[in-house]
Amino acid sequence: MSLTVNTKTYTADRVQPDTVAFAGPAHTATLKDVFILGRKQAVPGRSSVARYYAKQQRSVVVNTVTLESALASINAEISIPVGASDTDVDALLADFASYLGSAAGKAAVKKLQINF
Repeated sequence: MSLTVNTKTYTADRVQPDTVAFAGPAHTATLKDVFILGRKQAVPGRSSVARYYAKQQRSVVVNTVTLESALASINAEISIPVGASDTDVDALLADFASYLGSAAGKAAVKKLQINF
């Protein structure tokens, strides 16, 4: 089982019933390059939601002289009400992806700048 993100292929490293961890091409014993995907099924009920999460962790160089690295991490937690249409979910995902790739989204992540 593998996951392709951009041009990188991540290979299943740990598989559990509702979680899969994928190791990327730069993953080693000392440096991380992983995607972790998980889910929590909706519980039948009046206002039930299905939950999904994706987490990416990668070691990044924080000191170019000593080559010291630290872990960078991005987490996305998604809750979708049971009965939501595919069209609504697609629009939600497209809007969020667009924000993250926008100048405002990048400024928020890189400089902790929130534009009002």
